[in-house]
Amino acid sequence: MSGTSTKKTILLVVAAVLVALLVVPLIWPVPPLGNTVTAASLADSDSRFIDIDGLNVHYKVWGLPSSAATSGVDTAIVLLHGFGASTFSWHEVAEPLSGRMPVVAFDRPAFGLTDRPLKWTGADPYAPETQADLTVKLMDQLGIRRAVLIGHSAGGTVAALVAERYPERVAAIVLEDPAIFAGGPPAFLTPLFRTPQFRRLGPLFARSLGGKAGTDFIKTAWHDPSRITEETFAGYRAPLRVKDWDTALWLLTIAPRPANVSELTSVIKAPALFITGDDDRVVPPEDTRRAAALIKGAEVVTVAQCGHLPHEEQPAAFLDAVDAFLDGAL
Repeated sequence: MSGTSTKKTILLVVAAVLVALLVVPLIWPVPPLGNTVTAASLADSDSRFIDIDGLNVHYKVWGLPSSAATSGVDTAIVLLHGFGASTFSWHEVAEPLSGRMPVVAFDRPAFGLTDRPLKWTGADPYAPETQADLTVKLMDQLGIRRAVLIGHSAGGTVAALVAERYPERVAAIVLEDPAIFAGGPPAFLTPLFRTPQFRRLGPLFARSLGGKAGTDFIKTAWHDPSRITEETFAGYRAPLRVKDWDTALWLLTIAPRPANVSELTSVIKAPALFITGDDDRVVPPEDTRRAAALIKGAEVVTVAQCGHLPHEEQPAAFLDAVDAFLDGAL
C-alpha cells in the first residue's frame, strides 16, 4: 500500500470515528424513566408548596407562625442542603434548632419535591446565583427579614452567594463542609457536556445515582457507613421517583457556576462558622479551613469521627457547635 493510500485510509477511519461520535449519541435510544410518581404523592404531612416565579417550591417549617407572612419574623434559620439531598437531610437537627428561632428548609431545584423545569425563559433555575435569589424570594414570601443561613456542601455555595448578593438579609452564616473550591465538572469539560450529544445522554449518566453508585456515594459521605439506617437510604432515594429527576440533575450539572466562588466567600461580612468532619472524603477538612481563612474572624469546628455530613452523622456535636456560635453571634 502506498503512502498516499495509507493516509487516505487513516483519514477515512478518523472521519468515521468523528461521525460516530457526533451522530450515535443523537440516535442512541434513551429509555424513559419507569414507575415515576408526582412530587405531591411523595409529600410528607408537614410538606408545604409555594409558587415562586412560576416554580413550585417544596419546603418545611419548624416554629414559624402562620401569621409570619403578614406580621413578619425578624430572624429565622434557613437550611440549604447539598448535592443529592433534600429537606430530608435536616431531619435530625431542624426541630432542635427551632427551639432557638423559626427554621425553614426547602428543596433546591433539581432535588427533592421542587419543580424540575426542562425549559425556561430568563435565568437558569439550576444556576447557583438563581438559587441564591430563590432563597431570598422564599424569605420574602414567608415574611422573614433576615436569615441565619446554614449551607451544607453545594448548599454552602448558594449560602455564600446569598451573603454576597444580599448582605443586609444575612444575620450569620454557617458553612458546613462547603463546596467552595470544588463542585460540578471541571470547567474545561463544561462546553463538552453542554453539546446536544451530552444533553441527550447525560441523563443516563445521572441515573447511576439511583442505583449502586448513589448508595456508594452516601456511604463515602459517612465516617462509619455501618451506622446508616434504611430510613436514611430511603429518604435519599424517594425523590428519585419523580418524573424527569435524571434530566434535571444533568441540567444542574451543566449549569453555569460563579467564576470564582472563593472570591465571593472572602467578601462575607456576617459572623461565620465553618464546620467540617475530620474524615470528610468529599470536601477535605483542609479545604473547609482554607475557605474559613478567607473570612476575618470566622470560627472553625472540626467534628471527630465524622464524614461529610456532621448534621446527620453527629447531630449532637453539630447542634452544640451551632448553638455556641449563635450565642456569640446574635
